[in-house]
Amino acid sequence: MAATWSLGSALRGMFSRATIDDETWSDLEDALISADFGPDLTDAIVDELRGKVAKYRTTDPADLQRMLRETIEERLSRLDSTLTLSNRPAVVLVVGVNGVGKTTTIGKFAKFLTNYGRSVVVGAADTFRAAAVEQLATWAERGGASIVRPQQPGQDPASVAFQTVEKARRDGIEIVLIDTAGRLQTKSGLMDELSKVRRVVEKLEPIAEVLLVLDATTGQNGLAQAEAFIEHAGVTGLVLTKLDGSAKGGFVLAVQEKTGIPIKLVGQGEGIGDLTGFTPHVFAQQLVG
Repeated sequence: MAATWSLGSALRGMFSRATIDDETWSDLEDALISADFGPDLTDAIVDELRGKVAKYRTTDPADLQRMLRETIEERLSRLDSTLTLSNRPAVVLVVGVNGVGKTTTIGKFAKFLTNYGRSVVVGAADTFRAAAVEQLATWAERGGASIVRPQQPGQDPASVAFQTVEKARRDGIEIVLIDTAGRLQTKSGLMDELSKVRRVVEKLEPIAEVLLVLDATTGQNGLAQAEAFIEHAGVTGLVLTKLDGSAKGGFVLAVQEKTGIPIKLVGQGEGIGDLTGFTPHVFAQQLVG
């Protein structure tokens, strides 16, 4: 998680000083803004910490470091990051704009699940891009999942999704991951398509999760691009990809606070095994040190 360490090193320098003074607060504010917490969340966190420092009458920067870590963890923990996959089969729709790593995320998610002994089938319902089907097939194979492909080019995505769930029921497969289109000619057309996929699937099984994939490196811009999904697609959880490299750790908390949707999975690299469940305690520890 290279991105979070840049913030961590800035904080470590600050917290190794002799006392908490005006410069400490100014530097803390700058560090949080630089880490993409955003101005509103930064102000809220700093105000909360000022109150705690005053309440406990401490001047020890180590106390401030601990309080910051606890504050971030507490805020992250307000939403439940647990994946809801108890149905059999458990059907997961994976949504997001093209280019965020949706297809590779599905392969990594399949690997994550098969590592826990779950059987997985992937539905290639992004039928508008032939390359997407081939890419998904490659990643599904790497993840240890079977795949249901369109039977002809441009097949109705909802029918591919339906066939995938049918296969899961027929073959006793535990988890269904359905790849959906990320872009059509119009936003309303895309949302109509997703609604149809949902309606058709729910004739067989309820939808367990709708996971929205976001590229953490795009920060607030990526969130703005994905707002239509949040508004119309019934999103139940967020998956943050590319939390390595140039990603800024504060976006993790900012996106959850802004959307009111829990982060459920995080991707921290390019490898097939680089997608993990999200644990607020661990993340806050890595972020703050």
